[in-house]
Amino acid sequence: MSHNHADCIENALKVAEELCLQHKQKLTKVRRRALELIWESHRPLGAYQLLAKLSEEGFNSAPPTVYRALDFLLNAGLIHKVESMNAYLGCAHADKKHKGYFLICEKCHNVMECDYQDIHEKLSANVAKNGFLLRSNTIELIGLCQACQNSGNAN
Repeated sequence: MSHNHADCIENALKVAEELCLQHKQKLTKVRRRALELIWESHRPLGAYQLLAKLSEEGFNSAPPTVYRALDFLLNAGLIHKVESMNAYLGCAHADKKHKGYFLICEKCHNVMECDYQDIHEKLSANVAKNGFLLRSNTIELIGLCQACQNSGNAN
């Protein structure tokens, strides 16, 4: 089965519009285009890469504009930040409450989001048991994807 990338992007935008409508928020042109650009490659995109692409298209090229758009998209649950790469990835499950972790290929830099609801519940229980106030959590597992293993890039 082949992947239809255009459908993927279209679905992400549809979900974004629905969520913004539900929460009485606005999906501005910059926010919308930033989301599209993040989804275009299915790979994490850094803020300055995003800034360059938006600037090429005539959008405001000031870093605060991009960071405000990214903050909005993060808070809306439409994207994730891959901390180890300092980059952003579209959330494939933005329409559902979920917890995920990331499998990051150290060779091709592809990132896959996996659900970890069961693990999250155990971690949350341990956090609470220890009286720790958790502000953020991101689980990133780094290794080699199947494609890189198969192509001989495992070294």
